[in-house]
Amino acid sequence: MPDVNRGCRQVAAVLAVSFAAAFACSSAWSQNYPTKPIKLVVPYVPGGPTDIMGRVISKKLTEGFGEQMVVENRAGAGGIVGADAVAKSAADGYTLLLASGSTIAMAPFLYTHLPYKPSDFDPVGLFSEAPFMVVVNPSVPANTLKEFIALAKAKPGQMSYGSAGVGNILHISGEWFKSLAGVDLVHVPYKGGAPARLDLVTGRIQAMFEMYATFQADIPTGKVKVLAVASAKHHPLLPNVPTAAEAGLPGYESSAWFGLVAPKGTPHEAVMRLNGEMQKALATKEVKDMLASLAFLPRGGSPQSFAAFIQGEISKWGKVIKSAGIKAE
Repeated sequence: MPDVNRGCRQVAAVLAVSFAAAFACSSAWSQNYPTKPIKLVVPYVPGGPTDIMGRVISKKLTEGFGEQMVVENRAGAGGIVGADAVAKSAADGYTLLLASGSTIAMAPFLYTHLPYKPSDFDPVGLFSEAPFMVVVNPSVPANTLKEFIALAKAKPGQMSYGSAGVGNILHISGEWFKSLAGVDLVHVPYKGGAPARLDLVTGRIQAMFEMYATFQADIPTGKVKVLAVASAKHHPLLPNVPTAAEAGLPGYESSAWFGLVAPKGTPHEAVMRLNGEMQKALATKEVKDMLASLAFLPRGGSPQSFAAFIQGEISKWGKVIKSAGIKAE
């Protein structure tokens, strides 16, 4: 009769050796990574806020790793071209995407034939965020969010809000506001945020749901009124402006955000090292000053917390987009 116990001991010994070897290889891989340049895909044109963030991130991670991180601008289709390129790249830790809420959480519901899925990426870390504000023209007879909602309810279909275009994050944020507040505002799409801002300042439209940076020159001069910030906390640049919840509209939280993601299946060790260097970068004065100049707030956190954040965004915006019947143009 064969010695079963002896056979089991032999199998266990082989498995132990295999596990130890795998652990040693994994540990060595982690210590040596990276051994060649890392590519950061910025899915927008050079010179804009996203590109500025990407280049500062790449500079700080180059310093941290001692290995070059290079920015590659892959613009097109509102960020989809660059995101798709990363989704189809090798999952080896050497290709990253500077992702946004638009490309990860909203695009799957705006486009019928999106070439990638949110699950095609591994979250690395949330880098920055810019909460939206509820902004109105000074001629609007409302000085609080409750008064504005009451006014809109009293004039259904007679007041308008502007955005940078159909399917744009500003448009979707406006529809989210309408749904929560139970109001009927007319959406006026523009070819970009600048002409929408101009028409708000001059009174051609009554409201916008936008970032602080768009109106940073208009707020101190009284050209617009900020009724609330769509975030859980006060905006550090607008400490006296209430959050939407404080102003009477709980649940209305909306922001532009950026974070690092990698192709699905990227080694955990690479993800953790990238996250660690990103956290160090966010603690530096250079990065804090850069984000402040763009009116963005530093975020951070673990890959796990970023994954949970993304899932929350997908759930929220999916419902809003489907309910409003929005399709990208």
